[in-house]
Amino acid sequence: MPEGPSLVILKEQTAQFVGQEIVRADGNTWAIDKTRLVGQPIVALRTWGKHFLIQMPTMVVRIHFLLFGTYRVNERRDKPPRLSLGFADGSELNFYACSVKEIDCDIDAYYDWAADVMSDAWDPAKARKKLRSAPDTLACDALLDQDIFAGVGNIIKNEVLFRIRVDPRSTVGALPPAKLRALVQEARQYSFDFLEWKKEFTLKKHWLAHNQKTCPRCHIPFHKGHLGRTNRRSFWCERCQKLYQ
Repeated sequence: MPEGPSLVILKEQTAQFVGQEIVRADGNTWAIDKTRLVGQPIVALRTWGKHFLIQMPTMVVRIHFLLFGTYRVNERRDKPPRLSLGFADGSELNFYACSVKEIDCDIDAYYDWAADVMSDAWDPAKARKKLRSAPDTLACDALLDQDIFAGVGNIIKNEVLFRIRVDPRSTVGALPPAKLRALVQEARQYSFDFLEWKKEFTLKKHWLAHNQKTCPRCHIPFHKGHLGRTNRRSFWCERCQKLYQ
């Protein structure tokens, strides 16, 4: 599943379409009336967490890439797109294996931008307040809560917990104040590190915990398992990542 930094890259790659009028809209989605898109200019392309937002004067289309969604700019895959947008200059934007939905035009009221770890409006104090209100939540679940950390996915989760030396099975309420602050701080910092490495095509080279077998600090095997309410894969070292309960 694409994480927040990958959506920022998508926004940068599609900036050319802002101001252009859609002359063709097709694809195998039935979730929206595609004919309504034709003739509309793209006013803005925005991201919130893992949502890609195509803003037009009378509607906003939200793309969510789910687990296996992809996109192509000015090229196509050998499979039908979920949504394909064409423009007068022959350029096109294609989305595959994703969720397509029309949402409220007033997206500033619809989305809490302060919860988006990639946003200039990100508010760490608000994130800490939300965490303190859910003390029984496991750390591994808290980082994947899009109402708190919009854009954080499983890679960022595993790497952040390894960075701050916290066992993913720890409860939020048991974390010392310094660890809670570190969790919030590193969720944002690692997201921007992720963005930089993704642009350099070196992201996987920087993984210390995610999908790894051995702890680079302790040189012992990582534990791994599907943990918490989210049941996503976690990788952790029982020696250097402390369990807080």
